[in-house]
Amino acid sequence: MQQALDWTSVREIAIALAEAHPELDPLTVRFTDLHRMVLALPGFRGDPKASNEKILEAIQMTWLDERE
Repeated sequence: MQQALDWTSVREIAIALAEAHPELDPLTVRFTDLHRMVLALPGFRGDPKASNEKILEAIQMTWLDERE
């Protein structure tokens, strides 16, 4: 059973994004696109309005770490 993700699941989201989009450089993804990509992840249950730039930046930087 897959764990439900929300905006506080930064590491898990980053891992899922790295697996789902291995061809992407996280630093080239705009926050609006990143927000959409997170919402599309299987198991994501967070409130779409609960994200902010700080959360999206944390996800982006963790995704970059996971990729390297």
